[in-house]
Amino acid sequence: MKIICIGFNYKSHIIELNKTIPAFPVFFLKPETALTTRNRPFFYPIFSNNIHYEVEIVVRINKLGKYIQKTFAHTYYSEIGLGIDFTARDIQENVFKHALPWEISKAFDGSAVVNKFLPKTDFSGLHNINFSLYKNKQLVQQGNTSDMLFGIDEIIEYISQFITLKIGDLIFTGTPCGIGKVEIGDELEGYIEKELMFKCSIK
Repeated sequence: MKIICIGFNYKSHIIELNKTIPAFPVFFLKPETALTTRNRPFFYPIFSNNIHYEVEIVVRINKLGKYIQKTFAHTYYSEIGLGIDFTARDIQENVFKHALPWEISKAFDGSAVVNKFLPKTDFSGLHNINFSLYKNKQLVQQGNTSDMLFGIDEIIEYISQFITLKIGDLIFTGTPCGIGKVEIGDELEGYIEKELMFKCSIK
């Protein structure tokens, strides 16, 4: 199982980081050890003092696929979830400055929060789904899948040209604006529409 994450997929987030809109999906990987599941806590790592939350729609792949055409991409997943791509922003800014790979700031243990998934048939369409993140009961991020630069099926088509997708693989599809720092003691809650998808305590 692998975790594939899309960067810079919401214009609002690109603007807040002062980056350039990409011409194609930008993706990076997290290892299986990055997973934080079952509403378990996230333990603040010793190597950073600026960990940021990034809430994202997550897709779970349900069959093996390579060179998947966009027309058929919808058959490769049947559920969507919600997760957090935790980012060591201080480390990321440093590697950006030196044009170095950024996995060190993204792929550390516990950095991919995900809990439950919902059947995609619960939704009239995947192009207009609201999702949100609350920190200590205060709304800090909200987004809608209609604002994605690259939709889920387009992402699957693109990734599968380079990497074979396998059953159980997770795709984090990008975050909207509103990212921010977490502190020990914070409580995070993520929602798709009004459905609570995960809770995560910062320890």
